[in-house]
Amino acid sequence: MSDSCLFCRIAQGQIPAHIVHEDEDILAFLDIQPVRPGHVLIIPKQHYPYFEDLPQRRANQILALGQSLAQAMKALYQVERVGFVFTGIHVAHAHAHLIPMHTLQDVTSTQYIAQQDLEFITPPQPPAEQLAATAAQLQEALKTRP
Repeated sequence: MSDSCLFCRIAQGQIPAHIVHEDEDILAFLDIQPVRPGHVLIIPKQHYPYFEDLPQRRANQILALGQSLAQAMKALYQVERVGFVFTGIHVAHAHAHLIPMHTLQDVTSTQYIAQQDLEFITPPQPPAEQLAATAAQLQEALKTRP
C-alpha cells in the first residue's frame, strides 16, 4: 500500500467510496465523475502501478468481476454493451473502468475525432445520495448473476 495513492487509501477504507463489490483481493466502486450512471472502477487491493504489473491471477479476477458486472449493467441500464478498459491515466494504481455504453462515443479514442484541438472538461460529480442509490442498484443486480 502506498500512503500517497488515492486507490490504496480507498481500498484501506481511509477514503469513502460507493462500493459495488468487495472481496479479499479486489474492490469495485463507482467513479465519482462518471461518463454514464453506473460507471464502475475495479481495482486490486494491493498496489500495482499499472495493468501490466498485475499478476495474471489478479487480472483474471478483475476481468471475471467485470463480466459479471457487465451482465448486470446490461439488464439494469438496458444497454447493448458495456465498455471495459484498463487505464492508468489519472491514478498510478492498476484499475479497470466499466461503462454502460448508451452511445458508441461513451468509450472511444480521440483518433476518431476530426477536430484535433478539442477542449475537454471534467465530468460533473453527482450528489452522494445519487451515487449511493446507483451503488445499491448495482449491488442488487450483481446478486442475481452467477
